[in-house]
Amino acid sequence: MTSPASLQVNAAAATRPAVDPRTRRLLEGPIVSTLLRLAAPNFVLMFVQSSIGLIEAYWIGRLGTDALAGVALVFPALMLMQMMSGGAMGGGISSAVARAVGARRHDDANALVIHALAVAAGFGLVFSAIMLAGGRSVYSLMGGRGEVLDAALAYSNPLFAGIVLLWLFNALASVLRGTGNMALPALVTGVGALLVIPLSPMLIFGWGPIPRLGIAGGAVAVLLYYAGAIPFLARAVWSGRNVVRPVLATTRFQWSLAYEILRVGLVAAAITVTTNLTVAVTTSIIGRAGPEGIAGYGIGSRLEYLLIPLAFSIGAPLVAMVGTCIGAGDRARALRAAWIGAALVGTVAEVIGVAAALHPAAWMAFFSADPVVIAEGSRYLRIVGPFYGFFGAGMALYFASQGAGRLGWPLIAGVSRLTIAAAGGSLAFYLTGDLSFVFAALAAALVAFGSIIAGAVAFGSWKPAKRTRSP
Repeated sequence: MTSPASLQVNAAAATRPAVDPRTRRLLEGPIVSTLLRLAAPNFVLMFVQSSIGLIEAYWIGRLGTDALAGVALVFPALMLMQMMSGGAMGGGISSAVARAVGARRHDDANALVIHALAVAAGFGLVFSAIMLAGGRSVYSLMGGRGEVLDAALAYSNPLFAGIVLLWLFNALASVLRGTGNMALPALVTGVGALLVIPLSPMLIFGWGPIPRLGIAGGAVAVLLYYAGAIPFLARAVWSGRNVVRPVLATTRFQWSLAYEILRVGLVAAAITVTTNLTVAVTTSIIGRAGPEGIAGYGIGSRLEYLLIPLAFSIGAPLVAMVGTCIGAGDRARALRAAWIGAALVGTVAEVIGVAAALHPAAWMAFFSADPVVIAEGSRYLRIVGPFYGFFGAGMALYFASQGAGRLGWPLIAGVSRLTIAAAGGSLAFYLTGDLSFVFAALAAALVAFGSIIAGAVAFGSWKPAKRTRSP
């Protein structure tokens, strides 16, 4: 005879929403194959986005060293926006959605979509105002002078006038990734890139009725890319065919939901700031060696930046898998996924770094024919490249920590990296005037970044806080 208690449990189970197959895969699927399957479309997405920037740099390089150096000054600021909107605040969005889905709080997951767009729009508009008003001061502090500074502003001003488009694009993509849907953002991005890649040289040099915009044409092409992709992602989110089904008319602002995004996103944003400040401060140090030094380091460091899309390819599934497992109470599986992801990204990053160190000119010559520029960038790659594995593994664990909602130690690691690179690099240049010692400080900073995050996770930074018993 069935007891009333068991009837009650069965009734509760019957009324509980069924687990979506995508969510079940995150909770129960084989970790390696699931991560790789989810990472594949992300890798395509990030490869395409990075290719757009590299192709743009290729064409801008045809405008001369000053133009290339000017874009190198803006590049850290653009990467800051991409990393903050997609990896930092985007990670906060994905983490919040994943934890809500894992805990079967579907109403909260739906409402989080609207909150995510509001947060993204707010941040995009704030950064637009800051860079339009203060861009000249920022690039001057980074070493921009004369025609190099003029080139930086010619690229930066139109770019940051529409940077909110980048934020909205990444907010929508992050919502989808938080549910485990990695393929759709990659598909939209890939199709858009096929249309935008030829548009960049057309706008830079002019073609037929299209006027020659010079260096500003590259920025306009980037904005058109995001503007064209947003409607497709928005339609996908509101189609009703995904785990989340937001309803704008009935959603009311709740501070608790905004906090779920911001408590991860803001700390992650601080970590992102330290990453980009490291490049910006290093650029300002190297700027004392002249525009060739800035251009050489700018090209060389682009390869380091390409490791971030690589880490994101695995990192986005890690955010979704770790967040969903944490929400469902399976902390052990979350940790296993984190270490597997770190091993995958760290190994690939190390292979790339060693290859770049052995053959640096092959990378540099693609962007510049100036022998001084090639020499300076090659020196950076020979010294720093062999330590890329630490950066890759650290970035993977950073994304996993986003999913867990535990970013204290990754923040400490980011600040440590910035301190070692800035203080060590400045001291090295002041004492020797030799960029080799500056690059050695950057290598030490990467080792510290990866080691600190890995050590923290290994020694239990994800353990729940102990609660004191009430008397």
